[in-house]
Amino acid sequence: MLRRNRNVKIVATLGPASSSYEIIRELFLAGADVFRLNMSHGTHEDIRRRHEMIRDLEVEMDRPISILADLQGPKLRCGVFANGSEMLEEGAPFRFDLEKAEGDATRVSLPHPEIFQALEIGSTLLVNDGKIRLRVRDLSESHADCVVEVGGEISNRKGVNVPDVVLPLAALSEKDRKDLEFVCALGVDWLALSFVQRGKDVEEARELARGRAAILSKIEKPAAVKAFDEILEASDGIMVARGDLGVELPVQALPPIQKRLVRKCRRVGKPVIVATQMMESMISSPVPTRAEVSDVAQAIYEGADAVMLSAESAAGEYPVEAVETMNNVAESVESDETYRQIIEASRTPSKQSVGEAITAAAREVAETTDVKAICCFTHSGTTASLMSREKPRVPILALTPKPATARRLNLTWGLHCVVTPEVERFKMAVVSAARAAKAHGFGTDKDFIVVTAGVPFNTPGSTNILRVAPVDEKKIVDGGPE
Repeated sequence: MLRRNRNVKIVATLGPASSSYEIIRELFLAGADVFRLNMSHGTHEDIRRRHEMIRDLEVEMDRPISILADLQGPKLRCGVFANGSEMLEEGAPFRFDLEKAEGDATRVSLPHPEIFQALEIGSTLLVNDGKIRLRVRDLSESHADCVVEVGGEISNRKGVNVPDVVLPLAALSEKDRKDLEFVCALGVDWLALSFVQRGKDVEEARELARGRAAILSKIEKPAAVKAFDEILEASDGIMVARGDLGVELPVQALPPIQKRLVRKCRRVGKPVIVATQMMESMISSPVPTRAEVSDVAQAIYEGADAVMLSAESAAGEYPVEAVETMNNVAESVESDETYRQIIEASRTPSKQSVGEAITAAAREVAETTDVKAICCFTHSGTTASLMSREKPRVPILALTPKPATARRLNLTWGLHCVVTPEVERFKMAVVSAARAAKAHGFGTDKDFIVVTAGVPFNTPGSTNILRVAPVDEKKIVDGGPE
């Protein structure tokens, strides 16, 4: 049975460079735990084919694999120019408007009336990933007169960002709604939402998903940072999407924001992915820069559940090497004594429920006795998520009879997910846990494990039993809880 030698998970984006079964299999063996399907690129048929290959690989490897579908979100773009492009000079006036005429050096169409409704005098407009910056000095419902603060070349259909205001736009475009229904029908495990600005954006997606996939919110706008607490409460997980966030915020603001958001996710036990430009140089180079390695390491030291590769694995020349490198960095960081010190110093005590108290106790027992693993029986995934939040020093086996739960949990820090038969009595759960620990290489007949479960069985959130048990099922004698 394949077993990872690390707790943090690796998300690999699939694309033209990784669209064959052979490459997807290599990515998995190199360390990819979750595959991201980017709905901004590729047809529905492309997405369907990749989804089928992942599920076929899951059968071959006999391991749950998570699939994350990343919705595009609304795209704000300017119109076209008569000359294809223009050079904007610092200090020059420039107008965005709703006119359909081709643009020139003084104006261009911005066919998004919602932007003009939300803008204020003094608001910033960013074009072409923030390379051009303009300041609004006069506006109406149909135009915004600006002054160019940072000039450069502006060309057809370049992206426009509005960092200062909350735009009256839903996070889901018409395309997103169609894509959401398509991937939910396919059977993806996670939906990543782009352009989230407030908690109600998440609620809309949840209604459409109807429980078929967990909802992960991408934090890529200043408004989302400000409304993070309500977004986190409404979401099942978070992605810190530093690329877009870095366009709309000063770059020096990103590290403390990342650290703060990761810490908040850890506190409530919801998975958080750190994403974008983690090893971008590996798109064209077989080795990353030292700064990129340090960046990945920092996210792991912070306790992120997962780190993500985007173009590196989707369109780069070295997709497998990028995953291997990220895997190696993760193993190196997690073997460092400083890593455990940081993780444990930043652990947030929380024992407000019986389930939380049981998982905290399981960690303490495992760390003060010679126990090889913690085995959590979970139906909805709550118990395993609480156990992950504790960040124990020993491995965690998440045991569930529901394949969908195992796949979804596979994104979460430290969880080795195993699909097991339904059990009706606690003693059979202990036997099942012992068999899983032995089969997956977490213990031998001479070792002991901690088992947590809830009675009555198959009731979400009912964790109320903890037992230290031998891995040798012959030694699981009468006298323990039934």
